[in-house]
Amino acid sequence: QVQLVESGGGFVQAGGSLRLSCSASGRTFSIRDMGWYRQAPGKEREFVEGISWSGGSTYSADSVKGRFTISRDNAKNTVYLQMNSLKPEDKAIYYCHLEAGGVEYWGKGTLVTVSS
Repeated sequence: QVQLVESGGGFVQAGGSLRLSCSASGRTFSIRDMGWYRQAPGKEREFVEGISWSGGSTYSADSVKGRFTISRDNAKNTVYLQMNSLKPEDKAIYYCHLEAGGVEYWGKGTLVTVSS
């Protein structure tokens, strides 16, 4: 089992920045990928950013390219999401996602609110 704990959500004005963190604990030796998804009110959950745990390759949704950056600290089993130039449409609950040993794990989510 793997446990995920997110932090860093909050309220920000449009154009501002936030940094989300997600720390993994438990059977972390088998982590393959970590990333972030988000779900806005009335919409389906969507992929935001992902990172390969071993090689560090990153993947971004078109909607956040150039504004969001994902990074990792393998020693701390932590992944970060730096969000710049936030827009009102970025408002959502952001979920940490991890794949380890062929199993997917999800955090409980952290709310990001962006005012116009």
